[in-house]
Amino acid sequence: MKLLILEQRAKDYLNGLKPKFPEVEIHAATQEEEVGKFIEEADILLTIRISDELLKKALKLQWIHALTTGVDYIVNLPSLRKDVIITSTRGIHGPQVSEMAFLLMLALNRNFPEVVRNQDKGVWERWPGKLLWKKKIAILGVGVIGEEIAKKCKAFGMQVFGIDIIKRDLDCIDAFYGPEDIVKVASEVDYLVIVAPRTPQTEKLIDAKVLSAMKPTAFLLNLGRGEIVDEEALIEVLRKGKIAGAGLDTFWQEPLPKEHPFWKMKNVIVSPHVAGMSDIYVEQALSIFEENLRRFLKGERRNLLNFIER
Repeated sequence: MKLLILEQRAKDYLNGLKPKFPEVEIHAATQEEEVGKFIEEADILLTIRISDELLKKALKLQWIHALTTGVDYIVNLPSLRKDVIITSTRGIHGPQVSEMAFLLMLALNRNFPEVVRNQDKGVWERWPGKLLWKKKIAILGVGVIGEEIAKKCKAFGMQVFGIDIIKRDLDCIDAFYGPEDIVKVASEVDYLVIVAPRTPQTEKLIDAKVLSAMKPTAFLLNLGRGEIVDEEALIEVLRKGKIAGAGLDTFWQEPLPKEHPFWKMKNVIVSPHVAGMSDIYVEQALSIFEENLRRFLKGERRNLLNFIER
């Protein structure tokens, strides 16, 4: 059995897997140029992204495990065969993404980017900071990550609204709504936080109508996928001051082009899609992949953890 690891920290994954799976031939590549002809023999691929050009060469590939919660970077590739099994690393991102949500909310609330800019200029300027306490937050996508954000929100004394197609009975959610109610909910909250996956139903779900409904004191956070937000509509409401600001970790085009308006907006925090990353990510991801690899080597297929139906 041959496993290709294609990821920036490929050697760390290799070091974690090799002692436990000596029967598996593993090739670690940090970029596609390092893959070589191994792709033609690989049975298993562990990665975040792969180009369609490289995937075309993977004629023996049986299984791809995505090192992410969302699998849109893989399942939307034209050359992905129907018989290739797809699994994800869903379930590990709650701690880091929820912490990032609070980093952004607190930084926007306190105008902390201006504090840093003032430090660079040696300027002593004071202003009262807004509180999270007693504020209203809507979380779009109440899965593992959304639930973790909601739990932390309750610790801050916030009122939490969940927006999801599946309504669950959770102590950390004060009220649940479906996507059809998003305009109504957006008009009431102080923070609209996106942690939903990209699907045909969620693409541009946050459009001009939703953004225009938000209060001028409200903030938008996108920690899900860039494609969920209509960027042109967001740029317009930010420029006109129709919302207070935004904390953005995901974008339609990544890396974000240098000429993009978001870079120059003082009411926007641009983060380079790092919300899901952590200093222990390899350890977190291997907790799922190792179990799946054991099952796969035993001949199991559909009962792999986080099996993606397609």
